[in-house]
Parts: sequence; C-alpha cells; structure tokens
Amino acid sequence: MQEISTGRVVIVGAGLAALYAALALAPRPVLLVSPDPLGSGASSAWAQGGVAAAMAQPDSPEAHATDTRRAGAGIVDAEVARSVTREARDHILTLTDLGAPFDRDAAGGYLLSREAAHAFARVVRVRGDQAGAEIMRALAAQLRQTPSVQLLEGWLATGLRSAAGRVSGVELAPSGGGAPVAVTAPAVLLAGGGSGGLYALTTNPARIRGQVAGLAARAGAVMADMEFVQFHPTAMDIGLDPAPLATEALRGEGAVLINRLGERFMDGQHPDRELAPRDVVARAVYAQSRAGLRPMLDTRAALGDRIHQEFPGVAAACARAGIDPAQHPIPVAAAAHYHMGGIETNAAGRSSLRGLWACGEVASTGLHGANRLASNGLLEALVYARRCATDMAAALGEASEATDAPELTLPQTGPAEVPDPALVARLRAAMTAGAGVIRDASGLSACLREIAAVEAAQPDCTALRNMTATATLIAAAALTRTESRGAHFRSDATQETAQTGSRSRMTLTEALRLRDTLQKEPA
Repeated sequence: MQEISTGRVVIVGAGLAALYAALALAPRPVLLVSPDPLGSGASSAWAQGGVAAAMAQPDSPEAHATDTRRAGAGIVDAEVARSVTREARDHILTLTDLGAPFDRDAAGGYLLSREAAHAFARVVRVRGDQAGAEIMRALAAQLRQTPSVQLLEGWLATGLRSAAGRVSGVELAPSGGGAPVAVTAPAVLLAGGGSGGLYALTTNPARIRGQVAGLAARAGAVMADMEFVQFHPTAMDIGLDPAPLATEALRGEGAVLINRLGERFMDGQHPDRELAPRDVVARAVYAQSRAGLRPMLDTRAALGDRIHQEFPGVAAACARAGIDPAQHPIPVAAAAHYHMGGIETNAAGRSSLRGLWACGEVASTGLHGANRLASNGLLEALVYARRCATDMAAALGEASEATDAPELTLPQTGPAEVPDPALVARLRAAMTAGAGVIRDASGLSACLREIAAVEAAQPDCTALRNMTATATLIAAAALTRTESRGAHFRSDATQETAQTGSRSRMTLTEALRLRDTLQKEPA
C-alpha cells in the first residue's frame, strides 16, 4: 500500500458534523474527505424537520432535556442531555450568522414546529421540510471560502492506521473503486454518517451503510448502544430505494395515520396518538403493514393544498410517484432511519482509541438513549462537532496556517475488489428480517449466521467487511439485550422493562465471538 503524510487533520465525512467541525477548526489545516460531490450524498442534506432548540418561552433547555430523557426510554445520560440542550440556542444563532435561512416571523422570531414527543414547538426549520438541505448549502458555501480546508471529493475511508498505540491516519480509496492509499495525519475525526442502508427499506442515502462505524470497530474501538436502530414510521412506501421521508412535522401540523379501511389506527395506542415517540408509532405502522392494511399518512384535512408550498420536498416526492397529497393519503412504512449506536465517545468527542474523535450519527454520546427525540440528531451533530474541534485543537497545540500544510495530492491507485451487489442485497435482507422493527432470539441468531455467510463469500473485500462489522455489532448487541427498550423491541421478552436501564458497550471482537459460537450450534 502506498503511503503519504500530511500535517492536516483528516475529517472523514461530508455532512453537517464534518463541515461544522472543519469550520470550527479554522485556521488549522484540514483535509475533508467526501465520497461524493459536497452536499450530494450526506444524510444531513436529507434531514427535513430541522434542529431542536428551546428558542422561546415557556420552553426551556431543562424542558428539552426532560423530553430527551423521556423519549430515550431510561438510558439517556442525563448530564449529556442537560449540556447539549443548554448549548442548542447558541448553535442556532451561529448557523444563522453562517447564512442558514431559518424560517422567521414578521418580527424576526424563529418559526418553530412541534414534533413527536416534544412538549413544545421547538424545531427550528427552513421552508417547512428543507432544513437539512439549506443548512448544508450555507455551510458548504462557507467551507469553500475557508482556505485552511482542503476538500477531497471522490475518496472514502476504508480503514484506520495505528502507530505506537494511537490512531496515526486513515486508508483512503477512490469511491468508484480502487486500491487504498495510507495517509498519515496528526489526528482523525470520523463524521461519516449512520447505518440505515444496511436495511432493505431505509430513508438514508444509498452509500450510508455503516462503513465508517465498521472501520472504527475493526480497529478496536469500543462501540456503544449498537442495538438501537430507529425506524421512522412515515417513510413513503412508493417503491423507491431509498424511501423518501414524510417529515414528522406533518403530524405536528395535524396529519393523521389511517389504514386502507380509513381507520385512524393510533387511537388507543398512546395518549399522544400520532405524536407518540417514534418507536411506538413505527411499531404501529409496521403492524398495519404486516396485517395487509396499508398504512397511510393523511394530510388532506390538516394541510390541504398548503402542503405544496409549506412542505415542497414531500410534495415533490409524492409527485414523482403520481400522488397529490392534497387529494390522496400518502402510503407509508417503517424504515431504518437513524442509528443511536456507534463509536462510544466522551463529552469531548474522544473515542476509546487515542488520536481518534467521532461526531454525528457515527458516534454514540449518550444523548439519544434507546430512542432519539425528533430533530435532536442535527443538534447533537452541531454540539459535538464543535466540541471535537475544540478538543483536537487543544490536543494538537497552537494552530498553524494552511500554508504550513500543503494541499495533499493522492496518487493514482490500481484496482481493488468492490462489494458484490448481490451480497449487499442479501445483507440488507438479513438485517431487515432478523434485526428489524420487531426482533427475537431466533431471528437475530439467523441474522448473525447470514452476516457471516455474506462476509465469507467475499472475504477480501474491505468495503464489505466494514458493512458486515457494523451489522454484526447491531445484531449481536440486540441478541444480548433480552429486554424490550425504546427502538429495540424483543417479541420474546417476558420480563417487564425497568424504568431505567444500562447502556451497552461491545467491541467487534466480542461480537464476533458470539457470532462464531452461534455458527457452531445447530440452526
């Protein structure tokens, strides 16, 4: 493998957390690694709801933290929730200064939406459902004007390098396929998204399949809460992969869930009905799908023709499927949406591996617990991106100008094995069947065996091994947690779930040991 050295901090990822961290590190030289053209392949750009923040009375950071803990089903780190919600307002103001065009009223106040499990309207939005795209557009514009940041598009991370007991760099390969190059760097920040694409039905961009979490796990990082995968209850079930999202803000505006019989099936399921925590609504939608009752989101009475102006992203996705949501309900299904688990980090964003930081969806900070509160994902990305930048700067010492670290030119590389699409499809089917919305020991055991078979079918493909590493950790952690809690629902759990519980921590070595044991047992 060819090796090259840089004095730049390497940031893997091109979503909100990565861009915000790169800007916060300025003027320290940064190499930002993006597999796609900036802004086109990041989950952040697809985020519809917005950023949760207590911006107006009678709301408060304390109330926001309380809602976060309640949604997280007993395993949210209370101090993390308090500290993150206290910082929220400052990040909204910073984004505003950076050009994010948040919706405002005539007096200049922020227009706020209410989403599921929030006691108040506190989601700061842009054009109804365009928050992610517009925030990313503003940050990308700032990034391109920041001389300390070198943007490396068309490359992705496939592994980590270690020396003297610490992470010393990354292995980067052309995103279209090619052999990796080893890049030595003073520090590495992983901000490369989640794991939703490991499932057959997902709202995530196609490339987001747990690879970045997987490469950290393969390097020995401690992973936390890997069993907790959030399924969004209102992904549009219109035959597209990925599935377009019908934002939760629609239900905040009064849209209701019905089935093909016209029944409002959330009645009796939870006092908050459509605005119940996501795991509750997702399981209800899933049950309707399994029963052949075709769940749908009905926006007609709540919004009517206004949906076209106030939620243009949803309306455009409907139009592609030949649906006018002002006239007809939108078919929906529960789809893999957000991974609460990931690389365990401390309050500063440090992982268990020296020299490695992580933020955004790839990290697990303790904020989300077993079930992420709506629109806390972008907030967490902002808070921890800045914290990572601050801690990295302190660890590395006084910043130097970009001219002290010349731009990196990566050499041309030869061919490398790419994942077999049939094996990726097989992996996604296994995860959906065994580690999906409703789980049991038999299904999870079968899932782990199938992951092992997929891995064995192409053992020398690093990109596939990064996916199977994350899939293995999700299924192994889910098998180990024998209770139902939040987004993790075990149909074979017999005991009543305690009000509070413990976070899970697991290394890939431990997960593989469990998988190997199952392979030796009769199926």
